[in-house]
Amino acid sequence: MTTSTPERPGPEDILARVFGFSGFRPGQEEIAQAVIAGQDVLAIMPTGGGKSLCYQLPALCREGLTVVISPLIALMRDQVRALQEAGVSAAALTSGNAPDENEAIFTALNEGRLKLLYIAPERLAASATTGLLRRSGCTLIAVDEAHCVSQWGHDFRPDYLRIGELRRTLGVPLAAFTATADAATRDEIVARLFADQAPVTFLRGFDRPNIRLAFAVKNNPRRQIMAFAEARRGQSGIVYCATRARTETLARALEEAGFSARAYHGGLEDWERRKVEEMFQREEGLIVCATVAFGMGVDKPDVRWVAHADLPKSIEAYYQEIGRAGRDGLPADTLTLYGPDDIRLRRAQIDESTAPLDRREADQARLNTLLGLAETAHCRRKMLLAYFGEVSDDCGNCDMCAAPARLFNATEPVRKALSAMLRTGEWFGSGHLIDILTGNATEKVRARGHDQLPTFAVGRELPRAGWQAVFRQMMGRDLIRPDAERHGALRMTAAARPILRGEAEIHLREDTVTQAPTRAEARALVSDEDAPLLAALKAHRRSLAESARVPPYIIFNDRSLIEMAERRPQTLDDFARITGVGATKLERYGASFLEVITREAVAMPHPARRKLAGAQSAPLYDRLLETEQTLARGDCGTLKPLSLTPAQRARLASQRPGDMSALTRLIGERAAERFGPAFIELFHADPENPR
Repeated sequence: MTTSTPERPGPEDILARVFGFSGFRPGQEEIAQAVIAGQDVLAIMPTGGGKSLCYQLPALCREGLTVVISPLIALMRDQVRALQEAGVSAAALTSGNAPDENEAIFTALNEGRLKLLYIAPERLAASATTGLLRRSGCTLIAVDEAHCVSQWGHDFRPDYLRIGELRRTLGVPLAAFTATADAATRDEIVARLFADQAPVTFLRGFDRPNIRLAFAVKNNPRRQIMAFAEARRGQSGIVYCATRARTETLARALEEAGFSARAYHGGLEDWERRKVEEMFQREEGLIVCATVAFGMGVDKPDVRWVAHADLPKSIEAYYQEIGRAGRDGLPADTLTLYGPDDIRLRRAQIDESTAPLDRREADQARLNTLLGLAETAHCRRKMLLAYFGEVSDDCGNCDMCAAPARLFNATEPVRKALSAMLRTGEWFGSGHLIDILTGNATEKVRARGHDQLPTFAVGRELPRAGWQAVFRQMMGRDLIRPDAERHGALRMTAAARPILRGEAEIHLREDTVTQAPTRAEARALVSDEDAPLLAALKAHRRSLAESARVPPYIIFNDRSLIEMAERRPQTLDDFARITGVGATKLERYGASFLEVITREAVAMPHPARRKLAGAQSAPLYDRLLETEQTLARGDCGTLKPLSLTPAQRARLASQRPGDMSALTRLIGERAAERFGPAFIELFHADPENPR
């Protein structure tokens, strides 16, 4: 067990000195304060909103060990590396550890040196784990990706169900965090993890305003993805695909076009998946074409774009997957491609599942919301946030805000389509129905006598592509559904009956299919003037990361480098004020990055002075030194030289004693006699003097 200290640093001090942040992001402070106070907490925060800080910072403010239960090894290792780089004692117990690595962790636990221990939920199945955590002085449990505990969540992990029992056995507070949890998922998280007492719940919004949203109808999807990637060449991106085969063919196509790209899916060997994960973390500009297997382990902050080559499974899956872009808060782009085949596939997956009826109905409703988002003619972000219970204005950062869609009254075409379906017994797909509507007397149409139907050739006012758009949007509005028992034949739903009877109108988008926002240029991260310096800083970061064998963003993320390029700090004090520069990183990297910026060697001050870099007391330290040097031989200039130690000078700058007795206690009688009056005058003249 660690021993308590008389005065523990406050959250704001730890935030600045360890993590290098001048202030909390919206919503972080009150969550962190609740966790520090020992309350049970459930926090739903957007991806990139700083969830990890809300348990990492309290772990440093509280006595004892904080155990973090996290779902993937890659995610745990990434966070541990970042914490260690910031000077925090953290470790991860994973199945990938070497025996000597585990031995070092157990020793650190026995000696009370660890502040954060990451473990996978599967480790809770071992009976020895509970005893280990009790002996190690665990005083807080943090649960990352808490939606995994819910059957309604899209990443259900059975081992998460043991967390509630662990909390009750240890008798410690629990803080659970997730980015995507609708009302049903939140209720189950509370029931599973906090059965005996409801937690303090924080719902901190779902908006990611830095992410641009766009959807496009499939029209040669490979070409569309290639064009989207080309406009963002050199930037890290993810392409999500519905099948393993699609990931491999797209990755090959991208590589042939000169991109650095890799496929990732569940059919790869473990070592192959780990290799791709490590490459993605360490290489800038790599594109990963992946199934959803490439999911929660993505903690890379500088993913600049996410594309979906196929429609995601649900609105929650879509939100979670696009949330892997722009975690650093910088501009990021998304593109989701979809078509009628996607809709049929997703409907069939739900209908053919073995889930209970209420679950399948809920899944259909979630899919309907996603399809509505795809087909909307209005602001996409406004609709997306409304699903999660948030009211917002038009965002100005989606394709619908940039180029609003035109609508047309589609009541008659929809009624004709429904009539063709009913007159053919709801036994056919859209291709055959479009042949009937456009008067295309194929052999199949003639063989079944469908060229004699009243609906034959009644839809010649629309081209075939127009009818395809009508049927796709009808599926998107859940007016028609593919029937798995009839091999995907379309059947009418109850929602379509008022339109068929003439009791309601419907307006659809004028969809020209060829219009897709795939050529939108990526937004520049810095001005042309600052771009060369940013490139030099990235090259220096890459060199340091390769030497340390860590991902570049563990050294500094892009946001920090951009701030360096724009503000061009000239001294250690200036550099310490850059976002993400804590005390440990200032000590390790301050001089070398300043040399890149100033193109001059940097003289490092004494360690006692370096600890004050960027602090309010730093200028006072320098004025004390100047005064001390002036009075080193006394006012007369003939006395024996006298000076303070850097540590004494740092204490004076930090404490600012207001009278001679307090000053004498810090530096002794001889030094107080020579320097005291001048120092007291400095303290009272100091603009930062709290008195």
